Amino acid sequence: MPTDCLFRDDSYLRDCDATVLAATEQGLVLDRTVFYASSGGQPGDRGMLRTEAGAAIAVETAVFTDAGKTEIAHVLPADAARPEPGQKVAAAIDWETRYRRMRMHTALHLLSAVLPFPVTGGSVGDTEGRLDFDIPEAGLDKDDITQRLAAMIAADAPVTARWISDAELAANPALVKTMSVKPPMGTGRVRLIEIAGLDLQPCGGTHVRRTAEIGAVRVTQIEKKGKLNRRVRIAFA
Repeated sequence: MPTDCLFRDDSYLRDCDATVLAATEQGLVLDRTVFYASSGGQPGDRGMLRTEAGAAIAVETAVFTDAGKTEIAHVLPADAARPEPGQKVAAAIDWETRYRRMRMHTALHLLSAVLPFPVTGGSVGDTEGRLDFDIPEAGLDKDDITQRLAAMIAADAPVTARWISDAELAANPALVKTMSVKPPMGTGRVRLIEIAGLDLQPCGGTHVRRTAEIGAVRVTQIEKKGKLNRRVRIAFA
């Protein structure tokens, strides 16, 4: 049962009203949600569901139940009471954590623009993040990368999302930077994130509206993970 993923159209939505569709082994499936489901290196949101009777139910995280990433289950504590299908609930995310992840995820997009090499892995955290690159030569400089990131952030470039068809993406394979995580295809459309003048790539994650919202970040470590692989870590300064 497809979930209306409200975060894909507006990452700033903090809460919504929803109807329970099903209670599965993975969690509670709603008809619509503001909870981002874990994927692409970004953790699922945590937060709270509130029933019409006023009961508050913690949500530990959110996960996709299908490969096509169309249905989301809200993972509840093992001992939590589960509302029945058809019941109404109010869903609210932990906004402070989400917003930090939005800032970090957008910063990682900029990092992939500073270092235009194939991305083999990545992780979005609350205070730090990383990308792994296939880089033919070493010689990366932490201070230089930090300065280039700072210039992109200071540019206050707008960040926007739009949809293209599966066929359009197939015709433009260079848009895909990530080698380990491919954008979900098969639903007929793929979401693109554009940072004006700086970056354009498929992504299902949550991002800020302008790069200045990211704030100061710095490169904290560059690790050699293999002959060609380099792991670049960044953190909020």
